[in-house]
Amino acid sequence: MATLRRFRPDDLNKISKCNLDPLTETYELGFYLQYYAKWPSLFLVAEDQHGNIVGYIMGKLESSPDVYKFSEHYLPWHAHITAITIAPEARRLGIGKLLTEQLEAIADANDTWFVDLFVRSTNYKAIAFYKDMGYSVFRVVKDYYGDHYSDPTKDSEDAFDMRKPMKRDVNREHIREDGEKFEVEPGDVW
Repeated sequence: MATLRRFRPDDLNKISKCNLDPLTETYELGFYLQYYAKWPSLFLVAEDQHGNIVGYIMGKLESSPDVYKFSEHYLPWHAHITAITIAPEARRLGIGKLLTEQLEAIADANDTWFVDLFVRSTNYKAIAFYKDMGYSVFRVVKDYYGDHYSDPTKDSEDAFDMRKPMKRDVNREHIREDGEKFEVEPGDVW
C-alpha cells in the first residue's frame, strides 16, 4: 500500500516514472515548484514501501478575477486539479481515488463551491474514473489540447471541464447535467 504525504522539492527527481504516461501533462520544473510554494497542501505524492513515488496530484484554490464577475464564464471560489497521475505498476490499487479524496477534503475545508479538472475527451478510462467519483461534464473546451492523443492526423483535441460539487454548493448551482452540449473556446477558460 502507498503512503500519502505532501510533495517536497527533492521529489522532482522521483516523479519521472509517473510522468512517462503519454496522457500525463508534464511541466517545467518551475511550474511544480510554484505549486509547492503557493498550494503545498494540494500537492501530494503517494509513496510505496520502498520510498518510490508511485503517484501524485497537483491542485490549487482559485477564482476568476472580479473584473469577470458578470461574465458567463466566471468561476467562483473552487479547487482545481491541475494534474494527477499514477505509475503504471501502481494503477487499479485505489491510489488515484485516495489522492483525489484528500484534495476534495481540503477543498471542503476551504469552503469551495466545487472541484474541477480538465481531461481529454478521448481519455475514456479517466472520464469513467471521475464519473465514478461524482464528477460530471460541465462544458466542452474545443481544441484545448494542442495535440491529439489517439489520432496523429489531428492538430488538437477537446477537453471536458469536469466538476464535482462540494458541501458549500447545496443547491448544485455550479454543475449541470448536460454539460456535453455546452461548448466554449479555450479563451473562455481562465
